[in-house]
Amino acid sequence: MTVLAYVVGVLVLAFGVAASIALHEIGHLVPAKRFGVRVTQYMVGFGPTVWSRRRGETEYGIKAIPLGGYIRMIGMFPPRAGEDPAMVRVSSTGRFSQLADEARKASLEELRPGDDKRVFYRLPVLHKVVVMLGGPFMNLVIGTVLLTILVTAHGMLAVQDGARVASVAQCVKTVEQAQTDPSCADAPPTPANAAGILPGDEIRSINGEAVTSSADVGRLVRPRVDQPTSIVVVRDGAEQTLTVTPILNTLPAYDDQGQPILAEDGTQKVIETGYLGVSSGAVLDYETQPVTAVPGIIGDNLWRTAGATFRIPQKMVGVWNAAFSGQERDVESPMSVVGVGRVAGEVSAGKLDSFVGESWGDKVWFLVMLIASLNFMLFVFNLIPLLPLDGGHVAGALWEGTKKGWARLRGRPDPGHVDVAKALPVAYAVSLGLLVMSALLIYADLVNPINLGG
Repeated sequence: MTVLAYVVGVLVLAFGVAASIALHEIGHLVPAKRFGVRVTQYMVGFGPTVWSRRRGETEYGIKAIPLGGYIRMIGMFPPRAGEDPAMVRVSSTGRFSQLADEARKASLEELRPGDDKRVFYRLPVLHKVVVMLGGPFMNLVIGTVLLTILVTAHGMLAVQDGARVASVAQCVKTVEQAQTDPSCADAPPTPANAAGILPGDEIRSINGEAVTSSADVGRLVRPRVDQPTSIVVVRDGAEQTLTVTPILNTLPAYDDQGQPILAEDGTQKVIETGYLGVSSGAVLDYETQPVTAVPGIIGDNLWRTAGATFRIPQKMVGVWNAAFSGQERDVESPMSVVGVGRVAGEVSAGKLDSFVGESWGDKVWFLVMLIASLNFMLFVFNLIPLLPLDGGHVAGALWEGTKKGWARLRGRPDPGHVDVAKALPVAYAVSLGLLVMSALLIYADLVNPINLGG
């Protein structure tokens, strides 16, 4: 059952990614056709073609590996000087497909009668921008719709009053004893273990005083050495009152806000204080949000996604160290589609219940959130103004509009179309960088994946 659930999670994510890519390319396809550009292909995936049908002048199809897609338009780049004006270079919106097109240097297609006005490069600047922004805009729409449904129907995780037990130490041993014999043989149980406190218990009060955060646990336990103390916990939805007697132990010192107290040399102070034997964290639960809160939530999500996107080069150093030096992987490290698929599988298989929730509903909503986040990432990433990304073509169109506008103001002749193909060396470098980065992320996700808990 666990293996089946894992596979289901991976397949759901793969379908979500494929659907997002398909809709991204529709975002390019619809305005291109609306503005009269001849689109020769619409493909979802890359590699060998599995299925295709021609409808009118466009071939629609699915390729073997559903992790990419493209539409192919005639005349994305104007003819170079000396080239036959009746021949145009075709290219595609897919990043790697476009790289292959240009690398072959053979992407020339003869114009059919009436096609001279149907090439992409002849479009007005605004129409070019609309066509190239159509794909990222579709990702924004998908992410917005999914996130709106998520936060209004299911809710967002919010910190609640109380503290949740993350782990319970089984026995009391000195550091030296634990190093020589990690077992609990002949060692007394910790007060929490003896009292029957379990991981997942939600601590509501200690000795009659309400617990509103995990910092309250230490604050209320420290002064009660050798004093029987009642602890009210919630387990499986029901309250239970347990009696625990903290013991004296030497522990790191924290203030009432849970922050470490440091000595003058920068080391953390230690104190002799009451010891329970638990580590605790915040209590998180889902709270539904009103529709009016959605714009702010989406704006915050986009801002964080943009920040994470532009920190990718910096984060790749940590990915390299994790992949080849065995260092622990940062939980905020970027992931490949392999890593994201693994997370989806582990969520479905119940390995991340402490992080996501135990019900199937919680798991489904988490996968919805994952697909929404991927679409926001695709939206932000594709706006980067570098070829072969959509933002690179938008930048070329805006530069063309700027040059033409400046020429009009100065009474100069129309400077003509900007040939963004001159930036193809940049496109090759960016594509090569993306390939290397993707390979490194896939390798790191296989040998040293991110540990989200569980």
